[in-house]
Amino acid sequence: MYPYLESGDEIDGLRVINRVHAGGMALLYRVEGSEAAYPLILKVPRLGQGDDPVAVVSYEVERMMLGALSGPHVPRLAAIGDLEKLPYLAMEFIDGHSLKELAEAGLMPVETLARRMAAVATAVHHLHQQKLVHLDLKPSNVMFRRNGQVVLIDLGLAHHAHFPDLLAEEFRKPIGSAPYMAPEQVVGLRCDPRSDIFALGAMLYELATGRMPFGSPDSVRGLRRRLYEAPPPPRLVNPDLPPWLQEIILHCLEVDARKRYATAAQLAFDLAHPSQVAVGPRGHLSTHGNWLHRLQRRLVAAGYEPAPCPSQGRSAPASMVLVGVDSQSPNPQQTEALQEMVRRTAEAHEYLRIALATVIRPHPLLGSSYVEESGGRTHIRYLVELRHWARGIGIDEGRLTFHVLEDDDPAQALLDYARINRVDHILIGASTPGNALERGLRPLLGSVASRLSQEAPCSVTIVRSPH
Repeated sequence: MYPYLESGDEIDGLRVINRVHAGGMALLYRVEGSEAAYPLILKVPRLGQGDDPVAVVSYEVERMMLGALSGPHVPRLAAIGDLEKLPYLAMEFIDGHSLKELAEAGLMPVETLARRMAAVATAVHHLHQQKLVHLDLKPSNVMFRRNGQVVLIDLGLAHHAHFPDLLAEEFRKPIGSAPYMAPEQVVGLRCDPRSDIFALGAMLYELATGRMPFGSPDSVRGLRRRLYEAPPPPRLVNPDLPPWLQEIILHCLEVDARKRYATAAQLAFDLAHPSQVAVGPRGHLSTHGNWLHRLQRRLVAAGYEPAPCPSQGRSAPASMVLVGVDSQSPNPQQTEALQEMVRRTAEAHEYLRIALATVIRPHPLLGSSYVEESGGRTHIRYLVELRHWARGIGIDEGRLTFHVLEDDDPAQALLDYARINRVDHILIGASTPGNALERGLRPLLGSVASRLSQEAPCSVTIVRSPH
């Protein structure tokens, strides 16, 4: 199931030319044979043994984002693979160079750096205008076409104001690229466009000095250091930098999002008009700070609360119902009763959002020798089962989201989901012999349904079959 593709393989009329990249969450292949008027690349999520289930959710997110965005700063989407056969995204191949490749030639002249990053900030602003926050900006995700136009790629970790945030709903950990992640991302906030401005500041710092401002930490503790440890001033690392560029960089890297540039367009303007940059104390900073400054930052970080996300013109979110689904239920009457309850609930509330969730055991990174048992493929299999289950409801799939939660305690997983996502109501089937959500649960915990009714932060309906 889902083998790696080789040169000459064909899928849905597309013939694989060669594999061009193997990333942490996806494989990229050049393909030909499409009716599209532009060259294509095929992006396939990693589904091998030990691969992170985040890759599957990231695929779902990028599919939604590419379908919703327009304009020259994102790749065009040509086709989507069948989740049950081979999940893939066939998208425009960007003929050009990444910012990472351009930077590998050495430090750029300040004027070149400012010009290129002004173009990047302008592209980011265009995404923000479409209500999207990228949340994974880094040099390798910024492409320059041969005409100099910027294209932002890898939208699998993005947040859109008009779509459910699948990553926030399923994974309660910081998600992003560690060197460029904003402080509010570290603590779980994913809706602030100013997080992208922080990432642009980290990229500017790296491209101007040859160093990452916060290193590349591999733990949450390491990530949190940016809440209280300021990076060395860029001019301390590279004395040839002008004060106006240091002012811009440190303005972007403020811990409090409210102290950064309000928009990426403002950042682009300053980079394009350095003579108009008002250089203040940040631009003239020449030391890493004394012990008193460091103590003050630690005290502030101890009580850190991220700034609220700025309004993006969206209305209040629709009410949300969480449905605990046993897609492998041995009781068809119970399944039909729950589907009918979901259908009636959806028909009674036109703008209701419905989250269908099932719970599986966390997949070990090591241990299984069977490819079919890999974390990503298990995740895909249960997503497919949820979609099959949803067909029995008969409502517009645009109102549904699908979630495979991982936890040894199914009741706790659903309770946590309900709290984090402010669920208004829970629907779940009554306990029956063989119920998958009950299997493996310690007897002292009682049934999933009864725990939800006792501990949920919202109302709960336990649905029983009429027979």
